[in-house]
Amino acid sequence: MLPVIALVGRPNVGKSTLFNVLTGTRDALVADLPGLTRDRQYGYGQVGGRCIVIDTGGLVESPVGIETLMLKQTSKAIEEADFIIFVVDARTGVTPTDEFIAASLRRSGKALIIAANKAEGRDPDVAGADFQSLGMGRPVAISAAHRHGINALMERVLGEVPVEEESEEIDPEIALLEAQDSEQSLDAFDEQDGDDEAETSEPSAVLRADRAKAKEPIRIAVIGRPNVGKSTLINRLVGEERVIAFDQPGTTRDTVHIPFEFQSQQYVLIDTAGVRRKSKIDETIEKFSVVKTLQAIDEAHVVLAVLDAHETVAEQDASLLGLCADRGRAMVVAINKWDGIDNSQRDHIRNQLSLRLSFLDFAPTHYISAMHGSGVGLLLKSAKRAFIAAMREMPTPALTRVLEKAIEAHQPPLVRGRRIKLRYAHQGGRNPPIIVVHGNQTEHVPDAYKRYLVNTFREAFRLQGTPVRVEFRADKNPFAGRRNELTPRQVSKRKRLIKHSRGR
Repeated sequence: MLPVIALVGRPNVGKSTLFNVLTGTRDALVADLPGLTRDRQYGYGQVGGRCIVIDTGGLVESPVGIETLMLKQTSKAIEEADFIIFVVDARTGVTPTDEFIAASLRRSGKALIIAANKAEGRDPDVAGADFQSLGMGRPVAISAAHRHGINALMERVLGEVPVEEESEEIDPEIALLEAQDSEQSLDAFDEQDGDDEAETSEPSAVLRADRAKAKEPIRIAVIGRPNVGKSTLINRLVGEERVIAFDQPGTTRDTVHIPFEFQSQQYVLIDTAGVRRKSKIDETIEKFSVVKTLQAIDEAHVVLAVLDAHETVAEQDASLLGLCADRGRAMVVAINKWDGIDNSQRDHIRNQLSLRLSFLDFAPTHYISAMHGSGVGLLLKSAKRAFIAAMREMPTPALTRVLEKAIEAHQPPLVRGRRIKLRYAHQGGRNPPIIVVHGNQTEHVPDAYKRYLVNTFREAFRLQGTPVRVEFRADKNPFAGRRNELTPRQVSKRKRLIKHSRGR
C-alpha cells in the first residue's frame, strides 16, 4: 500500500499549489482567492517517492453554510491519511486559526509536520521559528510556488512513513481507489437492464471480442449547467458524500476525479463545474472552471450530461452537448429531478429533447432522481456500453460486407450521369469510431446518403452511445501525370508514320 498524505491548513496558504508540485500536474485549481478548493482532491505523488496526496479545502474556526461541508471533507481526508502536512503561511506567522487547526490535528493522533509555505527569500530557520510554539516539532520552510524546499519536506515525511516495496508499477487511478478504501456498491439501484453484451447476428464475432475491452478504468465526465444535481448524482453513484452537494449554483469549482468499482468494472467519475453562457461569466475563477470542464470532456471516455427536468432544455444545453458530440465523445443523457414534476412538464421536456437535441439520437436517455436514487443504477451500464462501442475494433472484411449490403439496398445517386462507386471500407480510428470508405467521386456523396451509411454501420456493429464518423476517400490513378516511355521500335514506327503522313 502506498502512504497517504493529506494537506491541511487554513484558506489561501498554498495547499493546492503544493498539491500540484507534489503530483507534477495541474489538477488543482490555483488562484489568489481564499476558499477556492472545496472538495478533497486525490493525486499520485511524484516527489521523493510514491505516495497518495490529498488536497483539502481551507479550515476555519466557526464554519457556516458550505464551510461546514468543507470541514466534513477535510475530516474524511484526515481519517484516510497516514501522514498530515500542516501548511501554514510563513509571511503572516501564527494566527488564531492556525492554533485552532493545530489543536484539532493533535486530537486526530496522526503523524504530522508543519510546512511553512511562502518562505522564499527568507532564512529557513527564521521563517519557521514562529510556528514552533504550536508544539509540532521543527517546521520545514518551503516555497511551493518556486519549488524550494520540497525535496527536504518529502524526505522528512516519507522517512517517517513505512513504505512497502512493490514488485510492479501500479496505475495511479488504481492507487487512488485503494487509498479511498470504499466498498460501496449500487446493489440497491435498478437492476432491470439484462445482460450487458447481448449477441447480435451481424457481425457477432466482432461483438464477442469486445467483452475484454472495458478492463481499463472508464473515465466518465459529469457535465451540465450549474445546480442541476451533478454532485448529488456522483455521491449517489459512489455511495458516500464524496463531493460537496449544496443548494447553491457554482458550488463545484474544480474538476474532481473519483475512482470506484462497480460489478468488477473500474470507473473514474469526473465531477465538473457548471457551465453557463459566456455572457453571464464575469468572475475569473469561473472562467478557469469552465476551461477545466472542457479539459475533462477531452480526457473522458464517456460524457454523462445532466439536465434539470424542472427547467426547459436551453440553448446553452444544446451548445454544450453539441461541443461534446463534435469532439467525438460517447454520451449518456440523464434528466434529473424527474420524480418531482407533473405529466405536462414531462411531456414538455420530451418535446424539447426531440427538438433541441435531435443530433443526440445515438445517446441513450435516462429519467432519474439523484436525490432518491431512482433510475441511477442504469447510468453506469449505459456508460459501459457506450465506451465499448466507442472502442470497438471492426475488421475491414466485415465493414466492406456491410457497405456492400447497404449499396445493394440503396444505390448511391448519379452525378452528371455517372454513378458514385464505393468499393470498400476500413476502420480509421476509435473513440469515436471512424470508418473510411474508398471509391470514385466520393466528394459528391450527398449528406443524406452519408447519414444512411452512418445508421447502417451503427445498426450492424451496435455502435449505440457514440457518434460515428464516415470519411470518404477517392481512389487515385497511379498513372495520372505520367507518360509512358516509348521503346526504340515504337520510336522508329512513330517516325515512319510521321514521314509517311508528311509525304502524302
